[in-house]
Amino acid sequence: MSKNSVFIYSDAFQTYKFHDRHPFNQLRVKLTYDLLQTVGALHDSQIVAPRLATDEELALVHDMDYIEAVKKAGKGLLSEEIAINYGLGTEDTPIFPNMHEASALLVGGTLTAVDYVLSGKAEHALSLGGGLHHGFRGKASGFCIYNDSSVAIKYMQEKYGVRVLYVDTDAHHGDGVQWTFYDDPNVCTFSIHETGRYLFPGTGNVNERGQGKGYGYSFNIPVDAFTEDESWLSAYKDALIEIADFFRPDVILTQNGVDAHYYDPLTHLCATMRIYREIPKLAHQIAHQYCNGRWIAVGGGGYDIWRVVPRAWALLWLEMTEQSDISGPLPKEWIARWQQYAPVSLPLEWDDPDDLYPPIPRKAEITEKNAQTVMKALQPIRSNKQRLNL
Repeated sequence: MSKNSVFIYSDAFQTYKFHDRHPFNQLRVKLTYDLLQTVGALHDSQIVAPRLATDEELALVHDMDYIEAVKKAGKGLLSEEIAINYGLGTEDTPIFPNMHEASALLVGGTLTAVDYVLSGKAEHALSLGGGLHHGFRGKASGFCIYNDSSVAIKYMQEKYGVRVLYVDTDAHHGDGVQWTFYDDPNVCTFSIHETGRYLFPGTGNVNERGQGKGYGYSFNIPVDAFTEDESWLSAYKDALIEIADFFRPDVILTQNGVDAHYYDPLTHLCATMRIYREIPKLAHQIAHQYCNGRWIAVGGGGYDIWRVVPRAWALLWLEMTEQSDISGPLPKEWIARWQQYAPVSLPLEWDDPDDLYPPIPRKAEITEKNAQTVMKALQPIRSNKQRLNL
């Protein structure tokens, strides 16, 4: 029997843990899961356990030598010199026990979501353990060991033969996914992120458009530091509507990093909870307009795990399940349960106050600069439309 939406979850997502002080903390997934259950918006019948991705599935994107290196590293059998060549044992991606198994579970969660949607068991699927978009074919990068979205897209192509629109709203550029499909006209990648002038990974320029047969299928909107809600949403909506109409995908895969928020400690943007209400609305609309409802969503960045991530990711699920009218106070029992562990005061409301941060003095300049970036990003689509009209 078909379910409309499924939530891929296991407490074992917590095993992807570098160390206690590392900014990437999967407790945020459990916090989101508990918030949704507390408000009665997530039911046991909607929860699906992830599976482990097989080596063959990982090898759709990653080199087998790299996979073997990850296995050895997780068992303490990889030398420091060799590990560094694979991006392992760095400050960003320290080695931890059983890292292969923990990483393969995150990939397997995304593949579980794919199979539910593309086999018709569900219209939509959410796996918040995924969204590790920086991983490369033979190297870990930016907290990401395996790249679950890249593996999932290759898997969708091979098993289901679909054209995929990948939408990345993380504050960091979705570089690993972009470069994997840079020459593939059947995968369209769109990343809106903070400019790489100040932020890792330093890529995602507006002129990165693809190569070979894939030229014209890669879109980037690097917004200026200190971008606020209105400018961010204008760029996102204007671009995604045109890109979706241009590409007309069979399925949409969205990466939902929530590190554009003002509170995030690793980025320099000034978004509030408002954008996290709007981001999934448009993705949902496009899924039904072009993809017969087929929408797979994963997590991503988000390093204020207490004040931002649970609310933002809960709003994603609430939109996916058509319960997005929720507002007002967060449940007191959820706050009481987690405040004792939090180093900051937990928010009391679903939405942020209007005075969350002081006024940005360059607002008009930033807004204009972002609008020009959108025009540059969409110029190939618009030029082609003009030629066709002639």
